[in-house]
Amino acid sequence: MNTELMNTIAAANDKAQYDACAKRLIGQKMILAHILVRTVDEFKGMQPMDVVPLIEGEPKIGIVPVEPGLTNERQGDKIIGLNTENTEEKEGLIRFDIVFYARMRDGLTQIIINVEAQKDDPDEYDILNRAIFYVSRMVSSQKERDFVHQHYNDIKKVYSIWVCMNNKANTLNHIHLKDDKIIGHRTWAGKLDLINIIMIGLADEVPNHDERLQLHRLLSVLLSMEMKAKDKIKIMEAEYGIPIEDGIREEVNIMCNLGEGLAINYMKRGWEQGLSKGMKEGIELKYTP
Repeated sequence: MNTELMNTIAAANDKAQYDACAKRLIGQKMILAHILVRTVDEFKGMQPMDVVPLIEGEPKIGIVPVEPGLTNERQGDKIIGLNTENTEEKEGLIRFDIVFYARMRDGLTQIIINVEAQKDDPDEYDILNRAIFYVSRMVSSQKERDFVHQHYNDIKKVYSIWVCMNNKANTLNHIHLKDDKIIGHRTWAGKLDLINIIMIGLADEVPNHDERLQLHRLLSVLLSMEMKAKDKIKIMEAEYGIPIEDGIREEVNIMCNLGEGLAINYMKRGWEQGLSKGMKEGIELKYTP
């Protein structure tokens, strides 16, 4: 097997592990709480530590299928929850990166939240179209799980939050339904705030400490492939008050090691491709009549 192919396989393996590690890091409840207080209206103004208890159970990370008919777990004819069973039998399926229920401040009302980590903008489709599909699935999959028959007033509010890396600038967009009154002034019964998409764009560089960019700074630090683990942990503790337990520390170390491995593999591939191109051009120049 040639060296370039070996490096490509190694980089692909490191990238898959990096992506999985990124999901596990973002899926830590304290990290999710920081995301929620900066993006979800119901939690704005709250302290992240006060939001953590409102996140129900353990977030489902990379195990709930997106595909219609597979999102819910069934027991006979009854739907009993989100599908987390027999994931090994469903290889190749698209799955939500992270999905979980959270309760509002009243401790009663639930919302459903999905968080996706996207390293690069896809070439084969527009990312917002995928976000719209995901948020639509989060609503449609509630039937017979969160509401039954035609009790549409029991639909839970949903948020699909996308963390998109390698952007030109730091951005934050809230995409939601709007009522344009074209003729007359009727307000139709129902909730316009049921569907919410949050798009978080992260620039390549970690932003400086800034109130408006607190979330961007935290996510950039977490996902950085260049920053050392000790520097990440220092910022997380000092600036965000995140207790660094063994689980988070281990994931941060894994991510940093994977980042270094990816950087080395990309450097090797670039060097080998450049060397191969230079040799080819040199041979052509030497034998050109």
